[in-house]
Amino acid sequence: MAPNKIMEPKDSEEFKTEELETNNEFNLAPGQGNKQLERGLKSRHIQFLALGGAIGTGLFIGSGGILSETGPAPLFMGYISMMLIVWCLMNNLAEMVTYLPLKGISVPYLVGRFADPSLGFAAGWNYWYAYAVLVAAEASAASIVVDYWQAPVSVAVWITIVLIVILLLNVIDVSFFGEAEFWFASIKLITIFGLIILGIVLFFGGGPSHDRLGFRYWNDPGAFKEYRALGQTGKFLAFWHAFVKAGFAFVTSPELIAIAAGETVDPRRNIPKAAKRFVWRLAIFYGLSSLIIGIIIPYNDDKLLGASNASASPFVLGIQRAGIGGLNHAINAAILTSAWSAGNSFLYSGSRVLYSMSLSGQAPKVFSRTNRRGIPYLAVLATWSISLLAYLNDSNTGATVFNWFVNISTISGYIAWIIVMITYLRFRKAFEYNELLHILPYRTPFQPYATYFVLFLVSLLTLTNGFQVFFPGKFSVSNFLAAYITLPIFLVLYLGHKLYFRTSLVIKVEDIDIMTGKREMDELAEMEVPREAKNWLQKFWFWLA
Repeated sequence: MAPNKIMEPKDSEEFKTEELETNNEFNLAPGQGNKQLERGLKSRHIQFLALGGAIGTGLFIGSGGILSETGPAPLFMGYISMMLIVWCLMNNLAEMVTYLPLKGISVPYLVGRFADPSLGFAAGWNYWYAYAVLVAAEASAASIVVDYWQAPVSVAVWITIVLIVILLLNVIDVSFFGEAEFWFASIKLITIFGLIILGIVLFFGGGPSHDRLGFRYWNDPGAFKEYRALGQTGKFLAFWHAFVKAGFAFVTSPELIAIAAGETVDPRRNIPKAAKRFVWRLAIFYGLSSLIIGIIIPYNDDKLLGASNASASPFVLGIQRAGIGGLNHAINAAILTSAWSAGNSFLYSGSRVLYSMSLSGQAPKVFSRTNRRGIPYLAVLATWSISLLAYLNDSNTGATVFNWFVNISTISGYIAWIIVMITYLRFRKAFEYNELLHILPYRTPFQPYATYFVLFLVSLLTLTNGFQVFFPGKFSVSNFLAAYITLPIFLVLYLGHKLYFRTSLVIKVEDIDIMTGKREMDELAEMEVPREAKNWLQKFWFWLA
């Protein structure tokens, strides 16, 4: 049936029956003895889950490679520019999942429902692949961090420890997982606050030597390191390279809040709250942190990742240069926990994407099985198995393998972001067509214009992700494949599904289903009782969490 306008149902028992039957497919895992996902994540859990994924080795370790290749100014500008993209994406996702925070929901489900089933199928496998590779990237980064201490043990031992802990945290009760991620991410955020304060102290000469750093390293060796060309062209390419590479720190992180929506308590209140705070917290952490990095260490330090030695974070190296004894080891240990935290978030997300796809028939049904705690344990194990690629570190240098993972996951993330924005535009178009924009429980500013602009920008970043390999004498088969291999894989998945099922290019706007599941989510929101603060301490905690 393709009605000209979809009117909001009010008292239709026929619609209610149809809605609940359709929605049952997505809320109940098929098969006997299966249990639904549990709503065990609170506001602070999902906020720190997203921050745990966004603030990881991309900032603590990957930023060293960007600094060594481009200089401090492109590093700072690259992160600031990327945060504007993340702001738009978070708004897109928050609008959609606040409207329909179904159990088992994932971004591919939204894509298949509001844009195109074939696009949803390809997006789902792209997400799963990206999250699985990101777990491997975090384990690889952890081995780089441990190598700072030059322990006489094979890196395989450290990788094994990291991966086993991540697996165990993902097969226990989801509320315990949320608590573990909350405390993991708390350590990370406390570390960043401490590093920012330390950077300010060193800036004004408060270190052991009382040497005032100021913007010394921005003047010598300089704010820009010309990249692949001389003059202004080289400086622009340095910025663009930093902009492209900064994506690794953010890819798939905005989606973490969306994926957690089905396991979130009071989602209509907590998801917008988490989305708004996520962006400004990132602005503080990434903006100040990337500025501090360029203050405490020059881009020509030969120990930075991407230079001759890949043994440590730029933060650790900067502390070491300042002559502050012992603190470098404490910070390195905190960075190690950040790798665990980010890997923890990515395994959670990858397993939920696979679980969601199995419910909609886009992945084997076996992955929808859950244990008595509501954990899709087979989806967790399947996702975790891909992270064993981290053992490539045992036969290659940590920097080389880490950069492979960076390139692979970055291009997958950019493709995913393009799909999110296309889906949001279709979602919004359907509401405009049916004159129902006013029923959305959460709306964000500058839409849809901001999305059109960011869609163009991310498309450009995707096409130029590996531009550096095309310069004379710089071509590398491994780097080229790492930068672009995901594109043909995605196209094969998309076109294969479309040719096999012979689906139309996109779902017609008048056929987009914007009502199924709405009533159930409205009833869920009505049942939730808002928390009331009894004193100033509770008010502060509720604001924070």
